[in-house]
Amino acid sequence: NEIDYFSWRFMFNKMIIAILLLTSITFAADDWLHNYEEAVKIAKKDNKKIVLYFSGSDWCRPCILLKKKVFETEEFKKYANKHLVMVQFDFPAREQNKLSEEQTVYNENMADRFNQDGDFPKVVLLTSDEKTIANFVGYGNESVADYITKIKNAALEKDQ
Repeated sequence: NEIDYFSWRFMFNKMIIAILLLTSITFAADDWLHNYEEAVKIAKKDNKKIVLYFSGSDWCRPCILLKKKVFETEEFKKYANKHLVMVQFDFPAREQNKLSEEQTVYNENMADRFNQDGDFPKVVLLTSDEKTIANFVGYGNESVADYITKIKNAALEKDQ
C-alpha cells in the first residue's frame, strides 16, 4: 500500500508539472512583445511578419475595441501564433496604468519612427526585413475574419 501511495503521488506530481508547463506555454504565446529589436530577431528566425500596434489602452475606445474584438480572440491568436510577431507600443493616460520611464521613452521613439502622425489605433505590418507592408489606422468594427483577411491580403500584395 505504501508503494501504491508513493507511485500515485509521483504520477500526480508529474501531471501537475505537465499541466503547469502546458499552461505557461499557452500564456506565453498570448503575450505581446514590447521591444522592436526582439520582434525582428524572432520574425527573421521564424520567417514571420511583424505587427506593431500603437494603442492608448485606457483612453482610446477604438484601441480597446480592436484589442478585445480582434487581437484577444482565439481565432486571431491562433493565426498570429503561426504567422505574426505581435508588438504593442502603448500610451496609457491613467496613472495606475503608467509604464516605466524606460518603456515610455522607448514607445515614444518607436512612434517617432513608425507613427509620426500620432494615430490611434495604428497597426503597422512589416516584413521580417523591416520593410513596411501596410499601415492600418483606426478600427472600423471589422470581424476577426475580416481583419485577418486584411492582413493576409496586404502581405500577399507585398509578396507579388
